[in-house]
Amino acid sequence: MSSYDVAVIGSGPGGYVAAIRCAQLGMKTAIIEKYSTLGGTCLNVGCIPSKALLDSSHHYIDAVKHFEEHGIEVPGEIKINLEKMIGRKQSVVDQTTKGINFLMDKNKIDVFEGVGSFKDATNITITKKDGKAEVIEAKNTIIATGSKPSTLPFIKLDKERIITSTEALELKEVPKHMLVIGGGVIGLELGQVYKRLGAEVTVIEYMDRIIPGMDGALSKELTKVLKKQKVKFALSHKVKSVERKGDEVVVKADNKKGEEITFTGDYCLVAVGRHAYTDGLNLEAAGVKMEERGRIAVNDHLQTNVSNIYAIGDVIKGAMLAHKAEEEGTLVAEILAGQKPHIDYNLIPGVVYTWPEVAAVGKTEEQLKESGIEYKSGQFPMRALGRSRASGDIDGFVKILADKKTDEVLGVHMIGARVADLIAEGVTAMEFRASAEDISRMSHAHPTYAEAVKEAALAATEDRALHI
Repeated sequence: MSSYDVAVIGSGPGGYVAAIRCAQLGMKTAIIEKYSTLGGTCLNVGCIPSKALLDSSHHYIDAVKHFEEHGIEVPGEIKINLEKMIGRKQSVVDQTTKGINFLMDKNKIDVFEGVGSFKDATNITITKKDGKAEVIEAKNTIIATGSKPSTLPFIKLDKERIITSTEALELKEVPKHMLVIGGGVIGLELGQVYKRLGAEVTVIEYMDRIIPGMDGALSKELTKVLKKQKVKFALSHKVKSVERKGDEVVVKADNKKGEEITFTGDYCLVAVGRHAYTDGLNLEAAGVKMEERGRIAVNDHLQTNVSNIYAIGDVIKGAMLAHKAEEEGTLVAEILAGQKPHIDYNLIPGVVYTWPEVAAVGKTEEQLKESGIEYKSGQFPMRALGRSRASGDIDGFVKILADKKTDEVLGVHMIGARVADLIAEGVTAMEFRASAEDISRMSHAHPTYAEAVKEAALAATEDRALHI
């Protein structure tokens, strides 16, 4: 029987990063993955493929709607080859997952394909697809099995017309009318993909606004922009039935007045969040305790009640984000090596990869008000930037929230072109406990989208933005 210092169950961003860091720190490491490709949800059916389709559909809509204003004339009709687009997406996925294989080899990490389940706290059974099994011994184990799409109890997912994000990445045709249940990140991103490709898209959301976990100003602006793109919204609607009738899907929901509203489309994307995935782990055999919503209970060191077993990423509390899982994987590896790492969960950024992109870090204005913290706000519109006008990306703004007395930055909220990358400036500033004035005194290259951060900081510091 093979013996390891650390075994990692699950090879998503949290799992494979944990394995690499453990190996870097001198631990003999194994990683266990039940699927034939490494990378988990993010690389195979999540972050990476969805971004590939977002980029492809963005190129298409630019060609159809914006090339002419740039003086680019395309003879003939611009057509979509959905099969080729999906094929390109898959090639991006394949290249990325092969990169993980390379990293495992480079770091001398043993890869086991099969379902990992606890025989006891230090022994893990790995069952392959053909039913054959082997047992490895692990001094420490990191559970990183991620999450699966959630649904509603009364919805029967047929994975043909009533689908999750996984099936939405593999459609054989552009829907005529896609109904999207859920106005969060996944629903909006995939909804925008198919809207660009020609589908009518209606987003049905239980809450009174989309991206409800983010700052209200971001939600309001994104709603306005997506409405301009002809996405329809049914907010404050409680879905109560979803039925397939041939090639049609009928969704019934009650609006805030209690009236029943019927929506009809040819596809229905159920995007109501994700839930922790622990099936097959046999946690009871190891004595690992669970908490509410099917998650694994951990302490501040991400250690379960069984001292040599840790859990990271979507299977534990907190935002279900790939980069959050990566930070946790690194943290556990360094704890096992005797180091004293730390994660500030307030400084894990959140991003929506629609266009315009949405990104945020720190406290929202609603959270500051609820906590009774006195703050000041500085906001700067993207349309006031020369770079935005040059590219035609004039929607959105940057908003900086700072402590009223100390000027320390408490939150940064952005919507606009490339803010998914730009939010790192906010994270960096807040990690070093910068003030709004600190940011305002930093030189920002001109012309760039980043100038909006400096201008918002100026607005928050002394209400003296220069270009509005």
